[in-house]
Amino acid sequence: MQSTENEAKSTDKNLEAMRQFSEQYAKRTGTYFCVDPSVTAVVIEGLAKHKDDLGSPLCPCRHYEDKEAEVNAAFWNCPCVPMRERKECHCMLFLTADNDFAGDKQEISLEEIKAVRDSMG
Repeated sequence: MQSTENEAKSTDKNLEAMRQFSEQYAKRTGTYFCVDPSVTAVVIEGLAKHKDDLGSPLCPCRHYEDKEAEVNAAFWNCPCVPMRERKECHCMLFLTADNDFAGDKQEISLEEIKAVRDSMG
């Protein structure tokens, strides 16, 4: 399925890398993915796309005037400073158990991420 629309999607390599990172980080920090798996899928896709384009998983849920400068500053590279310091994830990727939107999962399949991505295509 090689088409021009692939340019808007992340590479499978970085998508899988960000999926594995997200699962491992959630387990290590005792956080959970959003009860709505499409939120998790969209955020992981965004992280992978930034890794493709910028070389770092810059938070995909914020607006930046200069993405390259933000990558170099490293504050918003996932896991961002607010997440590392206070377990505050603006993207709702990593949620503490007491968060109303937290599900009970710390895993998501590559197929599930791709299904959400393709449905939004």
